[in-house]
Amino acid sequence: MMAASLVRRDKKSTAAHLKADLNWTDNSSGVRQLQELLDCVLNPEKPAADTEALDWCKCLIAGGEGFEEFCKMVRSYDNATLCGLVWTANFVAYRCRTCGISPCMSLCAECFNNGDHTGHDFNMFRSQAGGACDCGDSNVMRETGFCNRHRLRTGENVPTVPRDLLLMSEMVLPRFIICIIQYLRDGYTEPDTSTERDLQKVLQQLEPQISFLEELTKMGGAMRTVLTKILTNQQIFKDLSMGQEENIYAKKNYEKYLSALKNSGLVSVEEKAQSGAAEPTLGAEAGAGAGALGLLGAEAPASPDESNKEEDQDGGQSVGQRKRVKLSSTAKDPSIMDSLKHKCFLEELLFWTIKYEFPQKMVTFLLNMLPDQDYKITFTKTFVQHYAFIMKTLMKSQESDTMSNRIVHISVQLFSNEELARHVTEECQLLDIMVTVLLYMMESCLIKSELQGMNLNKRELSEHVEFESQTYYAAFAAELEACAQPMWGLLTHCKVKETQEYTKTVVRYCLETLQIWFDAIGFVDEPAPNQVTFHLPLHRYYAMFLSKAVKCQGLDLDSLLPHQEMLMKIMVHPLQIQASLSEIHSNMWVRNGLQIKGQAMTYVQSHFCNSMIDPDIFLLQVCASRLDPDYFISSVFERFKVVDLLTMASVHQNAVLDGEQERPMLEGALTFLVILSSLRIHLGMADDEILRAEMVSQLCMNDRTHSSLLDLIPENPNPKSGIVPGSCSFEEMLSAVADFKAPVFEPGGSMQQGMYTPKAEVWEKEFDPIMVVLRTVYRRDVQSAMDRYSAFLKQSGMHTTGNPWPPYKERTPLHPCYKGLDRLLHCKTLHIVIFTLLYKIWLDHSNMSEHVLCMVLYLIELGLDNQVQEDKEDEEPCIEEHCHDSWFPGTNLLSNLHHVINYVRVRVPETAPEVKREKDPPPSTSAEASNFGQNVREAQVFSLVAERRRKFQEIINRSSTEASQVVRPKSSSTRWVPPGTPPQLVTEILEIRESMLSLLIKLHQKLSAKQNSLSVTWLEDMETNSHAHGDGITAIERILAKAATRSRQSKRSIQEICGKVSPPVAPKKNSPTDKKTMDKDERRQRARERQQKLLAEFASRQKSFMETAMDVESPDADAAMDLGASEVMESEVLYDCVICGQSGPSTEDRPTGLVVLLQASSVLGHRCKSDEMKKLPTTDDEHIYPADTCGAAHDVRLALMQRFFKDSSCLQSVSIGWDGGVYVQTCGHTLHIDCHKSYMESLRNDQVLQGFSVDKGEFTCPLCRQFANSVLPCRPGRSTEVVSWHMPTNKKTAVLVKEVEDLQEQLGLFPTESNLSKEMESFIKDIKNTTQRKYMDYGKNPGSPDNDFLFMYSVARTNLELELVHRGGNLCSGGASAAAKRSCLNQLFHVLAMHMRLYSIDSAYNPWTRLTQVAQRRDDCLDDERPEVPMLFRDCPSLLIIFVLTMPQPLRKEHFICLVRMLYNLQYTQALASLSAKFSPEERQAWSTSGALKKNAVNAERSYDALLSHVIGELSKVKTVYDVNTEVPSMLSSSVWSPHSIEYSLQQFCLPYLRLSCLLQHHLYGDKLSGCPEVEEFSGLAGCLGLLAPALQPSNPIYSASCLDWTVNAFDLMTQWCSEVTGLSDTQAKKSITLLVQDPQWASPHLLHLPDHYNIIFQYYHKKACTACKKVPKDPALCLVCGAFVCLKGLCCKQQGICECVLHSQHCGAATGIFLLINASVIIIIRGHRFCLWGSVYLDAHGEEDRDLRRGKPLFLCVERYRVLQQQWVSHTFDHINKRWGPHYNGL
Repeated sequence: MMAASLVRRDKKSTAAHLKADLNWTDNSSGVRQLQELLDCVLNPEKPAADTEALDWCKCLIAGGEGFEEFCKMVRSYDNATLCGLVWTANFVAYRCRTCGISPCMSLCAECFNNGDHTGHDFNMFRSQAGGACDCGDSNVMRETGFCNRHRLRTGENVPTVPRDLLLMSEMVLPRFIICIIQYLRDGYTEPDTSTERDLQKVLQQLEPQISFLEELTKMGGAMRTVLTKILTNQQIFKDLSMGQEENIYAKKNYEKYLSALKNSGLVSVEEKAQSGAAEPTLGAEAGAGAGALGLLGAEAPASPDESNKEEDQDGGQSVGQRKRVKLSSTAKDPSIMDSLKHKCFLEELLFWTIKYEFPQKMVTFLLNMLPDQDYKITFTKTFVQHYAFIMKTLMKSQESDTMSNRIVHISVQLFSNEELARHVTEECQLLDIMVTVLLYMMESCLIKSELQGMNLNKRELSEHVEFESQTYYAAFAAELEACAQPMWGLLTHCKVKETQEYTKTVVRYCLETLQIWFDAIGFVDEPAPNQVTFHLPLHRYYAMFLSKAVKCQGLDLDSLLPHQEMLMKIMVHPLQIQASLSEIHSNMWVRNGLQIKGQAMTYVQSHFCNSMIDPDIFLLQVCASRLDPDYFISSVFERFKVVDLLTMASVHQNAVLDGEQERPMLEGALTFLVILSSLRIHLGMADDEILRAEMVSQLCMNDRTHSSLLDLIPENPNPKSGIVPGSCSFEEMLSAVADFKAPVFEPGGSMQQGMYTPKAEVWEKEFDPIMVVLRTVYRRDVQSAMDRYSAFLKQSGMHTTGNPWPPYKERTPLHPCYKGLDRLLHCKTLHIVIFTLLYKIWLDHSNMSEHVLCMVLYLIELGLDNQVQEDKEDEEPCIEEHCHDSWFPGTNLLSNLHHVINYVRVRVPETAPEVKREKDPPPSTSAEASNFGQNVREAQVFSLVAERRRKFQEIINRSSTEASQVVRPKSSSTRWVPPGTPPQLVTEILEIRESMLSLLIKLHQKLSAKQNSLSVTWLEDMETNSHAHGDGITAIERILAKAATRSRQSKRSIQEICGKVSPPVAPKKNSPTDKKTMDKDERRQRARERQQKLLAEFASRQKSFMETAMDVESPDADAAMDLGASEVMESEVLYDCVICGQSGPSTEDRPTGLVVLLQASSVLGHRCKSDEMKKLPTTDDEHIYPADTCGAAHDVRLALMQRFFKDSSCLQSVSIGWDGGVYVQTCGHTLHIDCHKSYMESLRNDQVLQGFSVDKGEFTCPLCRQFANSVLPCRPGRSTEVVSWHMPTNKKTAVLVKEVEDLQEQLGLFPTESNLSKEMESFIKDIKNTTQRKYMDYGKNPGSPDNDFLFMYSVARTNLELELVHRGGNLCSGGASAAAKRSCLNQLFHVLAMHMRLYSIDSAYNPWTRLTQVAQRRDDCLDDERPEVPMLFRDCPSLLIIFVLTMPQPLRKEHFICLVRMLYNLQYTQALASLSAKFSPEERQAWSTSGALKKNAVNAERSYDALLSHVIGELSKVKTVYDVNTEVPSMLSSSVWSPHSIEYSLQQFCLPYLRLSCLLQHHLYGDKLSGCPEVEEFSGLAGCLGLLAPALQPSNPIYSASCLDWTVNAFDLMTQWCSEVTGLSDTQAKKSITLLVQDPQWASPHLLHLPDHYNIIFQYYHKKACTACKKVPKDPALCLVCGAFVCLKGLCCKQQGICECVLHSQHCGAATGIFLLINASVIIIIRGHRFCLWGSVYLDAHGEEDRDLRRGKPLFLCVERYRVLQQQWVSHTFDHINKRWGPHYNGL
């Protein structure tokens, strides 16, 4: 019972005591004590949640030390050279392709940032399944990329571990691990048992124990070595696993484990007994049960009869099983599918990890151990051993997605290490196991167990398919992953001669298996009609290995090809796909739904094309080069179902196609032939040339961003991951073929990305329409490429008339192996088709088109450019025998061109026009008659290709009958009726007498619409180089010139024909019905031109409308909108209503209103003193202090006033609205208010989803669609009276002052109740609802009239100030600005004034008297009542606005000027007082005395030094005034004040007031703002306001004092104002005196200054914890106005159901927020209840955004975009410029 006593003792001392015991040489007693203690502590029968055991283990391992110190100590012996940091999903890691050896290489941020990767191709990514850092592992990455920590081989200089340090660990951990295993055994229940299965619960209880193991692994190399020893030691496992004999619990536990093991095999034990030692066929259907799968390679080889039995049973179900290759020889490894046996802890731990479906903690623990090499090898072997079992568990799992991610997490770490992977493949048959397991999994889910030919589509002919399955993409993905990826992998090894044998083997197996497949689907020679599969992986393997064999290994093609018959079979299915593509595009599969189009697109799409369509076309090229060309060509036309169309007759019947499908199918067939004969991807192009061609074709379709281009170029040898030699040339190639267009910002608000556009010489020399057709997913892209091409030609003046044709491009020469391909172009069948088509086009038969002609000419030209060597003269006759026709003498195109064909027999329906022609009398003269008869005998055979094809079919089938049927000569009278055709077909003979050349020349005339378009001598005159680009005429000329230069005979023929040209006469008269079908193309062309014209006209109208109406950002033509400035002499201002269209004045009964947008704004409040942008903090030491903002300063000022002065007086001494002020802007359009109401009603009933909320009064302007939310009523008014208000008068200032006073005394007339006044009240309500309560209530008693008064006049102040900001902070530019366009201050002032008349200012408190009179001392100020705010503390602009708004409207201009003058006196005095406070006491003394001397001078009242000295004198009467300020270190105290600096300082102080007054005058009276240079701004404004008489504006510097205009003695008035300050009690004075030193200047508002590199922001903020909940937010965001860090959508920070971003936007921007989403790099704007994605201000090196950081490339600040963002914020135009808004429901 010693253990029990130990347990009760203190853990630390026990541990120390035991450790000492164990260190003796004879440590048996210590060992015994420890074992007993552990028996007691680590008792698996205790509940796992009991952490006592864990605490014991920690103490024992540490051997009496503190566990933390122990950890530190062990770490100091860490000898690991690898990082090995393991992460789970969503972790941000890096991948550098320049440093990676394996494409899966990844680095943690720390190792990446500490390594040198400048200029490398790296990206940041979010881990999907988890991973581990490879830094330090030279098997996975190059050593140059290691970080500083892992570059030095740290292992070498680490001291060796003292033995006693880890002694306890070695003793305790085995017991700890078996304890965990026992819990796992105990907690496990099979999924099929009835008991409730809760594996998660078991795992949760074990959480602390597994975490402890994880902690141990993080202690470094020393501890990992100990763990490895324990985990891999077989002896320890033997001793502990079974449990001691007497322990019943352990026994039961062990049995549970054994039964779990039993189920681990793929084949259960019973099944094993049944199947005996049958031959493992491995190809069994899922239906045949797993039994058929057998054991992979059973012990005894099966006897033959048994295996046959097995085959017979399954043979019916399982397709093509006979020749399945056995994957594993019996000798090798019998246990892949067998149940498992375990020899060490590691194996059992992995086993339970799998059983529990890969719990994250366990996975992390197992991976954390990987830096230990011994462990890595053992673990990998164990993993392979359990591979089949893992797969079995995965297939049963409910959570297969999560589980497969975790499996990948492990396997990637193990198998991306090349050395290790090779080792396991050799030792543990890894490949066998993988393939077997994969096969097993596939067989359980594939229906026919065939990838070849899967997803067979049958064409629906009658009904539309009921259910459109969308699973087709899975089939493509399966082929790509399961077939194409391994194929590309294998192909990488076929690049050198040494591996020839492998290639030959693959090719041989491909052919064998293809034959098996053909047999399996019962294929002989004709494919089943109306069905197609896009999946032919066998064909593609065969094709790709052929290609590599010829291209890289120098093998002879013929040695790898099968016999002709097999080639014919191989050709059928790929050709079927090409024809089906054409059918799908011709809408013949329309009843199969959209998914068939999806398949056709996927087949050619960039990720699939190099594994699908390219090999297919190559295979067809190989077949074409080896089969008889006539057979091939006729097969093509037959597959494309256009054989019946290829007749000379004008009417024909087509059994398989509708009329409207014939043209697209014929175009498809010809285009396919052109692609087949001109594509060189596998026929001799180098990799670089292929890359260039791919790039050019993509760029020609559209300008592309860098990333989309990367994505669109097929991964030929896979240039996007890992370093493939030659892949670096992507950038070089790109710069060679394309120009970069930098990203620009369009005024409409759409942001462009950086784009690449083809260079001019690429358009000129390299544009290849054939490649474009091959690579287009959407047909419209071909059109787009052609449009861009013609635009280029027009622009460069190469071809200006009409539509150019696709240019013809010379091809690179063929590889010698494929020379046979050229024979396609030189075979009679093709020439007959060409001749027939030229003839039909010339005679305008139906279903011909420009495209058909274009392709025909392309084929002729290809034939002329690719001649076949004429060394086969002797072969000619034998072909003649096969087909007794004499269309052409030979096969050479050049010689056939000028061969004249006289008569052709055609089969036509008897109704056809050709038939009637025979009624003509026969030719008169006997000679001609005999001629005629002779010609009949010579007439060419039927012009149907089908006849030829049938003959070939017979030759091929080696039929015993005579191959060629001799054509019976027929006279016109004989009728031969084929059985079962409704209209009888007749054989007729047409007289043609044309050659291909003559037809070409006639077509030339037809196209150019001239009789003799080609003169006899044109060949000599023609210059060849001009013919590269142009239309059909150019193409024909180019062909004729080529023919003439290559053959004298042709040249002669051409000249002959040109000499006797005659107009085309049809061999028959056109019946009127034919006339209708005349020129579909021409009609189409005309329609297109009409449409173009209409569009152009519409566009120009639209443009002119936009210029007049929208005019969002251009500062011209503002007269129409500046409503205040209407200098019109009519009696009343007229407004147009944009809804009803009527024009008329605004009246009391039917008021008109301006469409306006009201929004709360805090832009002004965010201004600072300095013009420097505040920096966004990116380290813990940087902060942003909001105290120096305008909003904060004004709040402090008001609060300070309210502490000492009367509240009502305070509320008239400042303005609010710096934060949360209401800004009013208009688009300038007006409407009747009643029309607007009905418009809103219709919007309300409109069911369409709008981006705005009608219930909140939001709408879009009916004319310009600009966003708005209210209507500002226009006051009815005559514009004539305005003029008299403007008249200057020569009244004395004193008189004006008196008049103003009288006006103020007038009581406000209460407006009469009318529609207009109601609307004005409702508008005021709108204004109040726009901002939040807290921005309106600043008074002590909320809701008091004073409060309302303050809010109202502040609205005017806010709008004036904002307009100033929009004008750049001053009025120097003069004129109108963009902001002035949106301004409606004139109307706004009238509405506000109307509302303000409700309040009258008590005359006793009227500031006007204190401004203009020296009052007698009033002693009636009671003690308890607070004093009024001294005049020197008041805000002059606020006073000006109060006066203007409270006086009767409209105000005469002279009175306005009077107000401005009187307030200027006060402003100037404030400037002096503020300035004097900044002086040092000595300076004050000096200025005081020097100024006193001038007091008696004549103009003392206008000299600043006299006034300054007076102010200093008055304020010095009380000590407190200047004493307080000495504490404030004044900004300018260091410098000495000169008269010049004083003058400058005074002007700066008064400027804001002057600017505001001037702007107000501009809006009230329509005075023009004249611009001036900034240095003269003061004098300019003073002159404008009439403070300076015009005579007093000399060029010499102007003094601010000369603008003063005193009505009473200046010194007396100043004394009075100063005494208000000096009369304050001490405490008040001390605190409030800071109000004296104010600085009215504010810099313009800025957003924060952002770092150039996005990574700086990302690294600091993406791991930063949220201030509210202390967790790292899922979607962190930053406010770009104030730098606050907030959680987007974070539930932790929700308050009253509102998420943090929305809350912050209300608090910081009065419902406007600009947030940068850290994890997405995009900016979102929140505006009230809506939000929108603005875009990103960070772009990569190629000018592209990277939304959601998907590509993870380095991003850099785009200054231009950031400037635009700031400008939209300042000008409040987010709502107008960004179009895609949605509601956020407070959830952001």
